[in-house]
Amino acid sequence: MGNSFGCSASGERLVSAARDGDFVEAKMLLDCNPYLAKYSTFGGLNSPLHFAAAKGHNEIVALLLENGADVNSRNYCGQTALMQACRYGHWEVVQTLLLFKCNVTRADYLSGRTALHFAVVNGHARCIRLLVADFVPSGPFETLNAQPNVDGCDGSNMRKKREQSTLSKFVNKAADGGITALHMAALNGYFDCVQLLLYLQANVSSATFHYGTSMDLIGAGSTPLHYAACGGNLKCCQILLAKGASRLALNCNGWVPLDVARMWGRHWLEPLLAPNSDAIFPAFPPSHYLALPLMSILNIAREYGLQSSVTLPDDADACAVCLERACTVAAEGCRHELCVRCALYLCSTSNIQSELLDIPGSIPCPLCRHGIVSFVKLPGSPSREIKLPLSISFCTPCMLHPREQDRSAPGSSRESRRNRVASVSPDHFCPITCSPFPAVAIPLCSCSDGQCPAFESRTNGNQEESSDRSEPALEDHDKMDGMRLQKTTCSNIFWSRRSCSRENQCNAEINA
Repeated sequence: MGNSFGCSASGERLVSAARDGDFVEAKMLLDCNPYLAKYSTFGGLNSPLHFAAAKGHNEIVALLLENGADVNSRNYCGQTALMQACRYGHWEVVQTLLLFKCNVTRADYLSGRTALHFAVVNGHARCIRLLVADFVPSGPFETLNAQPNVDGCDGSNMRKKREQSTLSKFVNKAADGGITALHMAALNGYFDCVQLLLYLQANVSSATFHYGTSMDLIGAGSTPLHYAACGGNLKCCQILLAKGASRLALNCNGWVPLDVARMWGRHWLEPLLAPNSDAIFPAFPPSHYLALPLMSILNIAREYGLQSSVTLPDDADACAVCLERACTVAAEGCRHELCVRCALYLCSTSNIQSELLDIPGSIPCPLCRHGIVSFVKLPGSPSREIKLPLSISFCTPCMLHPREQDRSAPGSSRESRRNRVASVSPDHFCPITCSPFPAVAIPLCSCSDGQCPAFESRTNGNQEESSDRSEPALEDHDKMDGMRLQKTTCSNIFWSRRSCSRENQCNAEINA
């Protein structure tokens, strides 16, 4: 049980090293027995890769993957290492897993959550941008949401149409009960995530399922605006309305977003959510977490890797940023050359405001501040010296292009094909499971501009405010008041006891 190689003691030592970040111990154990990379704890709760990803030990994650660890391995709850890294916001680990072609569309067993849901629940916008790197082509931002000409026979238009549909399908993928990533970001008041998702083709009118859900406290069939009204963040409501959300949308309980705001005590949202409101919305620029060159540099990094020789060749130009590695990529436009590691780090960490950029979503060049939209590899790059280990080429192929790899190598042997695991589309599985969506912390006040004036006087004048409400609102508020008092730290409205205990069991092992 949990020890398929007869090496329980060494396996537990590797688990401890992965949890504690002891790279020397982990390397010593894997040098003696590389098969330990596939070890799992008793009952299959978590593998060393899950521990290292959850704790953010990026070097150990790369070491395990180089020694044959399955990048898409699941724990007891069906969660992958990518989900654990996105849960805790370790974007460097997410970047490493993407370089090893992890599957970003896989869902867990509990509630059908993908890594995107895990990143959104805790507001990790940088992880969200990395997750959609394979869906957003490196090009001008206007082409991202532009409608291609479907009447023409141009192959580029058809390719853009497929890329847009794939991006929209991934961003709007619903978990249990029909919860999308936009619902979660709006509920928790993460404005940066809401803004980024809306510019990544998130559906502002998507509603949760009318059946198979236990989210009665907000109501089945609710839109992201209903969830934003429950969360109470003013900027989230404003950008949703600016993007076309309806104030008159009814859920299955017959509630509009204004009713949800009143029931949860978000009185500062009433002037904005009123059906006859004439509030003026501020102009929302494109998200500053957009990084258009990310797809191009990620594909180059997968081909060349991030490793390099210790000494630079005499005829090679050193990177102007790190002064350690040879230049392998060049920025389109200004043609300044960088190493692949610095270029990837630049695309992953840059969050310059869009107003300061010539092209929204571009990355300013560190040498001339010119907007970079994509990177190209240099023709004389030493690919053999810095190529990723051979174990990467036999990992589970990404679901974004499950057949392109087979097409590109028609003469590959049957043995190498058998080593590849066929991907199964998530559309073959029913999005409704027996367990509801996980818990989400619902803050009492999530206004991003500071403490709301209505919240300051809430403790003293709560009874006076309630006397001015209508009779239906009073009855609904009384029903909800007792339940809301139990969720000041962590809401359990989306949990079943069975799902909660299973996930807590896996998380307790990681955080032990």
